[in-house]
Amino acid sequence: MIKKIESKNFEIENAHSLHVAKQHGRYSSLERLFSMSSEEVLDEVDKSGLRGKGGGGAPTGGKWRLIPNPSDKPTYLIVNADESEPGTFKDRQILEYDPHLLLEGIICSSYAIKAHHAYIYIRGEYAFWAKRLQEAIDEAYSEGIIGKTILGHDYELDITLHRGAGAYICGEKSALVESLEGKRGHPRLKPQQKEPEWFFGCPSVVNNVETISSVPYIIKEGFVAYRAYGTEKSPGTMLFGMSGHIQNPGVYEIQFGESMSEFIDKIGGGVKDGKKLKAIIPGGSSTHVLRADEIEDITLDYESLRAHGSSLGTGGMILMDETVFMPDVVKNLFEFYHHESCGQCTPCREGVGWSDKLMGKILDGNGTKKDLDTLIDLSFILNGKTICVFAPSVAYIIDSYISKFKDEFYSLVK
Repeated sequence: MIKKIESKNFEIENAHSLHVAKQHGRYSSLERLFSMSSEEVLDEVDKSGLRGKGGGGAPTGGKWRLIPNPSDKPTYLIVNADESEPGTFKDRQILEYDPHLLLEGIICSSYAIKAHHAYIYIRGEYAFWAKRLQEAIDEAYSEGIIGKTILGHDYELDITLHRGAGAYICGEKSALVESLEGKRGHPRLKPQQKEPEWFFGCPSVVNNVETISSVPYIIKEGFVAYRAYGTEKSPGTMLFGMSGHIQNPGVYEIQFGESMSEFIDKIGGGVKDGKKLKAIIPGGSSTHVLRADEIEDITLDYESLRAHGSSLGTGGMILMDETVFMPDVVKNLFEFYHHESCGQCTPCREGVGWSDKLMGKILDGNGTKKDLDTLIDLSFILNGKTICVFAPSVAYIIDSYISKFKDEFYSLVK
C-alpha cells in the first residue's frame, strides 16, 4: 500500500543535509533535465498527469502552459509553503526531512516555465522549517547547484525564502502573491478566463510544496513510471496525513486509488483505544465531513471523494470517534474561520462571525430552532458570493455537519 517516491529519504539520518541528500539521489534528475528543452519538460509533466496536491487538484502541466511563450516579461515560480489548513502537516515533512527534494523540484519546474527566480512563501509559524530550508538553500548556493549556473549548466536561477505573518488566507494563491508583493493578503478577483498569476505584473505559477517535489521523479524516471501508480485520472502518489482518534497518527505516502477504510485500518491501526469511528474529515477542515458508514467504498483519489460529496483536498484526514459531539466540532471550526477571515468580503466578514456567535448561543443552551434555521440560511449567504472559497468552506461545514448529524444539533434547541 505504501509507495515511497517523495518520502523515500524521510527515514535516512541527516538526509536534510546536502552531502547525504546527494548520496541518496538528490539532484540526479538534472542530468536528464538539461538534455531536454523546456517544451519537452512541459510535455513530460503533462503526460504524467501530475495534479496539484494543495487542495484543488488542477492539472499541473496545464497550469504551467498558461505562462505566455515567448514572454516579453520575466516569469516566476512561487512555491506555496503556507500549509495552514487544519489537519494538514505533510509539506513540513518534506521541508524537515528532505528539503533538497523541494529545491530539485524548483530547478526542474523553473526550467520548464523559463523562470530565473523562484520564491518560497512559508507560513510564519514554521520557524524551524524555515531555518532548515534556508540552510539547504545556502548549501545549494555554495555548491553551485543554484545561482549563476546550475551544476555548470548555462541556466541561472535564484531562490528566495519569504516568511509570511501567519495568516491562513495567504494559503490562497492570489492572497499569497498579494502578500509577497508587500500588500495586505487579500484574495484577488478571479479572471473571466484561465490565466497565470501575476507577480508585480509578470506571469507566474503558484504550486504547493508537494506538487513541486513530485517533479524530479517524473523528470528522472519518465511519465510512464509515474503513471504506473494511482489511477487513470489521479496518477501517482500523495502524502496523506492522519490525525485525531487514530492509533498510528502520521504522514504516509500511498498511491491514489487505495481504499480509505483499509488505509485507516492497516496503516493507521484503526481508531484509538478500540472505539468506533464516527466521522472523518477527508482532506483538511474545509472539506465536507463524512460519516463512518459512508467510507466503505471510497478510494483515496479526487474522483471518488467528489462522487461521495466531499473532496480529497490536502489529504489531511481527521478522524473522530464515537465520543465526539459534532456541535462542539462545528464551534471549534467556526472559531478558527471567524478569526482567520480577511474581512474583504461582507458576506464572509459578517456571516462567519454571525455563524460563530449563533453556534455559541446554541451550545450555551440559549438557542432556538429559529437560530438553527438562521444558521442553515447563512450557508446560502456564504456560498458563492465572495471572492475566494473561504466563506464557501464555512458553508460546507454548516451544510454537511447539520445534515449528517441532525439529531445532535436539534437536541440543543427549544
